[in-house]
Amino acid sequence: MHWRKLPYWVFTTLGLVLIGSFVLIGYHPAVAPAWAKWGNLACQLVSHLLTAIFWGPWQAKLSHDDRGPASPYLEKILATHWLRTLLINAYAGILLAWAILALGISG
Repeated sequence: MHWRKLPYWVFTTLGLVLIGSFVLIGYHPAVAPAWAKWGNLACQLVSHLLTAIFWGPWQAKLSHDDRGPASPYLEKILATHWLRTLLINAYAGILLAWAILALGISG
């Protein structure tokens, strides 16, 4: 069962990313705007919070739902997945912008 692997492959990774978001508030490129420092952390916190409240429980219920593709839990997950993807991509975009600024890469 894949649930046994969650602590190692998912929770550890998410925990490290969240710690990294907190670290970036204090240690960041000098050119980083304040909104980026806090936006980075906000993307992570909102993603984790919504996962704990909605997506995680829905995924757990889906794993025990015999309806498969007809499951209302799958429908909920798919209908809201764009938000999770948006948060993760916003976080990644902020990190990419910081990397470009820190390396002094310009077009």
